[in-house]
Amino acid sequence: MAASHTLWMGLVLLGVLGVLQTRAQAQPSLQPNFQQDKFLGRWFTSGLASNSSWFREKKKVLSMCTSVVAPTADGGFNLTSTFLRKDQCETRTLLLQPAGPPGCYSYTSPHGGMVHEVSVVETDYEEYALLYTHAESTKGLGGQDFRMATLYSRVQSPRPEVKEKFSTFAKAQGFTEDAIVFLPQTDKCMEEHN
Repeated sequence: MAASHTLWMGLVLLGVLGVLQTRAQAQPSLQPNFQQDKFLGRWFTSGLASNSSWFREKKKVLSMCTSVVAPTADGGFNLTSTFLRKDQCETRTLLLQPAGPPGCYSYTSPHGGMVHEVSVVETDYEEYALLYTHAESTKGLGGQDFRMATLYSRVQSPRPEVKEKFSTFAKAQGFTEDAIVFLPQTDKCMEEHN
């Protein structure tokens, strides 16, 4: 139970991790001239693709969540996400620490200690952001690296062009069509939080 909850938290909070057995892909490039101050604020996790078996099993019951990105003193982010779980709203916060050039961060899973690298691959700051998360292989994934692509949107209903951009991005990372999920909207847990 704790392991699946931790994975869900990672999926929801980052809107980032992997679904089918796919070969490891090269790390995607980062958003050129990433501007952290423009990335702050509220986002909706609108799309996911992951190679996680947990994700594959639960993807049909997942729904959209909100995430608030706030700066930390060390140049990282607090990522606070609110999501629906068992018909109740839950809120979790992850600390994303700088891990290289601007737009590259890492966090350590509170359960299991796995280090996840998170990259802001593309964003226009006002409408969408494409993120990619990667963690080195662990026993829980049978030696397979954990990978996830995430679509963040400033609105609950991203334009079709934004969804297509995410699908193209996810496929370029090796995810197949059935591994890509656009999360359904919900009225629950969507209130603003800081």
